[in-house]
Amino acid sequence: MTKILVVYFSRNGTTADMANHIARGVASVDGVEAVLRTVPEVSAVCEKTAESIPAHGALYATLDDLKSCDGLALGSPTHFGNMAAPLKYFIDSTTEIWFSGALSGKPAGVFTSTGSMHGGQESTLLSMMLPLLHHGMLILGLPSTEHALRETTSGGTPYGPSHVSTGHSGLSDHEKSLCKALGTRLAKTALQLKQSA
Repeated sequence: MTKILVVYFSRNGTTADMANHIARGVASVDGVEAVLRTVPEVSAVCEKTAESIPAHGALYATLDDLKSCDGLALGSPTHFGNMAAPLKYFIDSTTEIWFSGALSGKPAGVFTSTGSMHGGQESTLLSMMLPLLHHGMLILGLPSTEHALRETTSGGTPYGPSHVSTGHSGLSDHEKSLCKALGTRLAKTALQLKQSA
């Protein structure tokens, strides 16, 4: 079975909701399954420890999850135009995977949520792409053939799905559609790459 790992950090639940819609897109492709994982909070003042299993939601991501995946979706809320510290902290722990090349040649995509229209959606998506490029991953965005990308009045970019919470209580239909589209695109690409290897 081809596996797409969806790793995200979510403080208020919106990024987690996006991750679930991406997972639905992944699961819509025969022979591919989504594996949802999150990352724990970090402390600004000292080493913070967390239970090995969260109280609710997805399990915490491990390096083994990364090693065994066939593709990756990475998601974070926008924090001053950048990914949130907990996700960056997790990515910074992946040096051994970089040395082994375990992610090289695998497809990846990114997604984000933000509190305002000009909250740095695209720069956050780009910030998440940089370490994936260093890992040798093949970055997938959203093509203009996705109708929701041309019609959205909220979130959505060619770099990946996004959500804008200003004036919206939850994900818009366009935002949900773009999340599912990224999941489907990752799944189909991972499947084709695995079959041609």
